[in-house]
Amino acid sequence: MLQLRYKSLIFAIALQISPYSLAADLPPTPARDGSKPRNVVFILTDDHRFDAMGCAGHPFLETPNLDSIAANGVHLKNAFVTTSLCSPSRASILTGLYTHKHGVIDNNRLVPKGTLFFPQYLQRAGYQTAFIGKWHMGGEHDEPRPGFDRWVSFRGQGHYLAPTSEYTLNVDGERVPQKGYITDELTDYAVEWLESRPKDKPFFLYLSHKAVHANFTPARRHQGRYADADLSFLPNGSDLSASNNTPRWVRDQRNSWHGVDFAYHSDRGLDYLYRRYCESILAVDDSVGRVLAQLKAMGIHDQTLVIYMGDNGFMWGEHGLIDKRVAYEASIRVPMLMQCPALFDGGNPIENVVGNIDVGPTILHAAGLNAPEYMDGQSFLDLPNHRNMNWRDYFLYVYYWEKNFPQTPTQFALRGDRFKYITYYGLWDTDELYDLTKDPGESNNLLYDPAYKSVVKEMQDRLYAMLSEKGGMQIPMNRPRGGSNNKRWDDKGPEPTDFPSALIVDEPINQQAQ
Repeated sequence: MLQLRYKSLIFAIALQISPYSLAADLPPTPARDGSKPRNVVFILTDDHRFDAMGCAGHPFLETPNLDSIAANGVHLKNAFVTTSLCSPSRASILTGLYTHKHGVIDNNRLVPKGTLFFPQYLQRAGYQTAFIGKWHMGGEHDEPRPGFDRWVSFRGQGHYLAPTSEYTLNVDGERVPQKGYITDELTDYAVEWLESRPKDKPFFLYLSHKAVHANFTPARRHQGRYADADLSFLPNGSDLSASNNTPRWVRDQRNSWHGVDFAYHSDRGLDYLYRRYCESILAVDDSVGRVLAQLKAMGIHDQTLVIYMGDNGFMWGEHGLIDKRVAYEASIRVPMLMQCPALFDGGNPIENVVGNIDVGPTILHAAGLNAPEYMDGQSFLDLPNHRNMNWRDYFLYVYYWEKNFPQTPTQFALRGDRFKYITYYGLWDTDELYDLTKDPGESNNLLYDPAYKSVVKEMQDRLYAMLSEKGGMQIPMNRPRGGSNNKRWDDKGPEPTDFPSALIVDEPINQQAQ
């Protein structure tokens, strides 16, 4: 019954925001006065964390092409996702909506029928559009989706290398064998489309990489590049404790699929995985370089808006965790770079908090269009030239528990310029408050500090107000699919951890019990 009610709710929401099927019936996107439609390239990667780039200060990772975008454009240093998980984040990018509004709450959920994607508005405005790469929202099929004239994709996560000689990609509805390493092959398709497309229309290219998702598989030319790299900088969660009121579920997760002691139920260890991860990023940087070189060869490099982004962050030992889903910085914060020399100068980073829900409105802005009113995001295209413009004070984060990955509870968070408040639903544990200016590693939970009592109240009220305003006061449910990654390694300490100290009392509180 609950599942039926939720399906009805999602269907009702879909009808409210997208009861349209034909381009002529799409909601209005009025033209912006004085705006010239720009060509746009949007490059998305998977699980690329915010600081895994040379321009972000990584100690050894070589990303010269990504760094060039930061130098020629802007590095948006505080970019976040509404949900740190592949499908929900990708749906927010394409719809401009928070997760609880578009309904794609996990990696198994199909996009509700009738959902609108911002490229549909570009098509109506005369753009030629292409989607090349990982779609992932519903892995049962890889058929072309609305909004794209050119389509190259694959089911689900896809494969770095074809698992069999019969394995295929879907190219405009036809089965075509995957030939080689997927990062390179998707780039081949992208460059070929840029070269061959009709030149009488503006274009939008959405290049969506599988990399750098696990199982991390570098291109052969990059294997072993960082075999001897010093990894002593990786955290391990050793500073977490009950006395600091670190949530129990976090400390107890170390020995799990998402914990550093049993990462992905393997004994290979964090260092092995991290080296493979970094080496897999190198082909992504090569891909970016090839796309930029193609724009230069076509004589449109400086006039084209290029945006690079990760679909979610990634934990590499922070809080003793690996992977994503949680509301901590390394999980929800992503790399975002943007350049268009004809629009703005380069080399001056942007500190404003931007999100994946802002991508669609920004690209529509570049096309000379206003975003439809129902979208939750807003355009950040003017930020490089108008750094004092009115902007959001807080960013909302949601994640819904998955039975397949039971370590991580349902959580909601509010991220401001200074403070972050995190609350959990259906869990006997502590909530969290962090002062990000003093404690960027989020190790000192201030929730019970009397000096921050008013901050807790203010952020809690604002969080629930935003959830209510954005239609997020219901908890969606999904039927589990596949196996549950719920194992623990006996040698790594099977005993549960202590409760946070603020929840422990020395004597009974209720002295009036009858």
